[in-house]
Amino acid sequence: MLGPEDPLHIADVTMFHAPASGGVRTYLQAKHRVLSRVPDLRASLLVPGAERDSLGDHHTLPALRLPLGQGYRFPLRSRPWRDALVALAPDIIEAGDPYVTAWAALDAGQRLGVPVVGFYHSDLPRLMGDRFGRHVRRRLERYVVNLYRRFDSVLAPCQVMADRLQSWGVEHVRVQPLGVDLQQFHPGRRDPAFRDELGLSPETRLLVFIGRNSSEKNIDVLLATLKRLGKGYHLLLMGPGMPHQVPNNVTVVDRCCGVHEVARALASSDAMLHAGTRETFGLIAQEAMASGIPIVGARAGALAENVPLGAGILCRPLDPEAMADACHSLFLNDVAASGRYARRHVERHFSWESAMESLLTHYHHLRPGSEPHVIPQNG
Repeated sequence: MLGPEDPLHIADVTMFHAPASGGVRTYLQAKHRVLSRVPDLRASLLVPGAERDSLGDHHTLPALRLPLGQGYRFPLRSRPWRDALVALAPDIIEAGDPYVTAWAALDAGQRLGVPVVGFYHSDLPRLMGDRFGRHVRRRLERYVVNLYRRFDSVLAPCQVMADRLQSWGVEHVRVQPLGVDLQQFHPGRRDPAFRDELGLSPETRLLVFIGRNSSEKNIDVLLATLKRLGKGYHLLLMGPGMPHQVPNNVTVVDRCCGVHEVARALASSDAMLHAGTRETFGLIAQEAMASGIPIVGARAGALAENVPLGAGILCRPLDPEAMADACHSLFLNDVAASGRYARRHVERHFSWESAMESLLTHYHHLRPGSEPHVIPQNG
């Protein structure tokens, strides 16, 4: 049991940590940045790399690089990961993927006698079921239940995912929203020269989507929507693997984009267009709202939960005609006012500081006798 003079040591482990990775890596980077300001708290991170290495509290173990995996590496043996976690001797372990590192975290937690938290970042059965069919989805549901029932606590980034886990029979599920860097993603990043660089007239309505071109993002729906919208609208697609055969009113940036480039593109656009139906949080949509632009998106998953009335328009999923109609409706109203409301909503509900305060409170409940930790405010 921790005493009042003992620092709390948290260890995160995941394979979802690569240069091209999205929400999980963003969450972990923000988590460790915020928690580094907390006195008497230590946060370690264990992720795959090309070789075994340690730099401060950031540790890597060698793992197989996945072909066409956008830099992801897949651990094949759990024992080195278990042993590394045992050597770190944390007070709480959080596992951020449902694969080898999750089983290693459970084993390490049992050996150390410490609680282990599983963060269910992505809906694995539905993602794989969409590609490989109902039989695969059901097998993966059984796998997920078998794994996540073993954790002391399970975190889900939105209520719809928490409800799904509980409907499968997973207990001790808690909603843990992610956050947004409100300084980085800010309306002040808007650059009047951005449209000129794209060759757009001032009257053209600029839509943007940023992310990986994976099947659940439904990029084909975005392209079909732009065909219907015509020349008065333009879509900027940014991210690795984006298609190159696109309508004339679409610009493609087919690569990983840095955070400053993303923040500038978001703040300089009029609205985000998002057709994803499998979002478990929709971090890019929150970053867009923080940048002061509204969302036109699919009424599905976390978008339906986290994009409030007044901050955009949600439409029937997988329907380009409905999405085009939603775009027309958005621009019939005061788009700038919708963007200001979106910014205020994110400020109230999705700062990283408030997300981490909630998480630290939960950690405190998992460690009876530990002292509560308070996040110092910036400035």
